[in-house]
Amino acid sequence: MSLLIVEPLEADVMQWLAERHPVVFAPELALEPALMREALHQTQALILPPNVAVDVPLLRAAPRLRVVGRMSGGGENIDMEACRAARVEVIRSATATASAEAEFAIGALLAMLRRVPVQSSDGLWVGRELGCITVGLIGMTPAARALGQLLPAFGTRVIGYDPSLHQSDPLWQQWGIEPVALHDLMEQSEGVCVQLAYFPRYRGLIGERVLGFARQGQVLVSLAHSAVFDEYALAAALTSGRVLAAWFDSLEPGQLEPDRPLAGVSGLQVTPRLSGTTRESRTRAAWGVARRIDELLNTPREAAGEFRPTAPAVLADPSGEPRWR
Repeated sequence: MSLLIVEPLEADVMQWLAERHPVVFAPELALEPALMREALHQTQALILPPNVAVDVPLLRAAPRLRVVGRMSGGGENIDMEACRAARVEVIRSATATASAEAEFAIGALLAMLRRVPVQSSDGLWVGRELGCITVGLIGMTPAARALGQLLPAFGTRVIGYDPSLHQSDPLWQQWGIEPVALHDLMEQSEGVCVQLAYFPRYRGLIGERVLGFARQGQVLVSLAHSAVFDEYALAAALTSGRVLAAWFDSLEPGQLEPDRPLAGVSGLQVTPRLSGTTRESRTRAAWGVARRIDELLNTPREAAGEFRPTAPAVLADPSGEPRWR
């Protein structure tokens, strides 16, 4: 077969691919690793759900594999170095979910600002308005750039920080986001949105030294991998009230178990990766992945060039379109 699809796609996208390539649709293989490896022997292209890891054993079982497509933007369980060594291109839709994630983050901020009251000067406990606060964005992903465009419409001041982007970079001005140091962002922001792309070196980045600078009564939304937070420091910030509420769109498995620091902490809300999952974003992602797979399968391997991971390069392109590295 040319293309094995393990993640459900839009019907018109499936039909478009089937008209161009031999396609096998087998979502049940996501739960059958042995059968998956057997099916991969003759597979050239593969579309996988986020719960299936792209690792060395999978790649060894697929000697003809040229491309792996992933509908969601997360790459935590994709071994990029192994893919590079095997000359397997990884396609992730880095921009398809940006507007959906930005809308989700704004909705979460609005909900927390109203549902978690603060005491006003007259002694009443009241909510706050998004248009009268400063929001700090940590991580300049496509979703963050969308937030930089949407939040000022409310009257919100928007500041930002990214560890891979210097404050003097002209991209900040192009995006309309004021760059600041991380501790300044935490001190100045009543609301914080974290959408930092995950790399192992960022594990625990937002810990005691960062959360200790949080403005009193801050609310926080995270669309990032939860490993960028130190769970002990986060629990302490929520328990003390320095951070009034935090909304995580995913947590690592087990983080709410009784013996973990976040267990039973009030003010913490968790949703199961809802931010980027909309009908519209799925359609955009499906077409983006399908067109690139079609292009690659119609190109001889020797002419296809070197390995190209699609998602990380978007940071360097203010247009929001992926730029190959």
